[in-house]
Amino acid sequence: QAVPAGSHVRLNLQTGDREVKLPDSENGKSDTRKERRSKRLGKVDVDSTSFTSQELKKALAKMKESEKAERKIWFPPSALKAHEEEVRKKFRPIEQLKEEFEKLNVKMETDYEIMVKLISKFNNSASTLDEKVAALYDLEYYVHQV
Repeated sequence: QAVPAGSHVRLNLQTGDREVKLPDSENGKSDTRKERRSKRLGKVDVDSTSFTSQELKKALAKMKESEKAERKIWFPPSALKAHEEEVRKKFRPIEQLKEEFEKLNVKMETDYEIMVKLISKFNNSASTLDEKVAALYDLEYYVHQV
């Protein structure tokens, strides 16, 4: 809800209501929000119970329409191909990286491959309790990474 600039806001712990002390009015008195509940501030109604369900549905529909319009960004195929070529110049496929690491005697594994190994270690009946606990801790780390 809109609150005028310079207002003091507090939370009434007995009722759970938020109260706004509005700036001084023309007569010099400060009114609380409860006293001025039905008045409007510009185009925004400060009383949340005054909106009808139809008004809320219309506002929500407008929000959804604008969100859909933002998502529909069209790129010409030539721009997409140019972007794809630019990405290919910067990055190499994972298969090529694995081959290069094998030449250096370094084995590269993806997070998924490591997680599969940890799950199989946990499910293996030959694993000790300490190995299973360690597998669970490592698996927790990788799950959070994913």
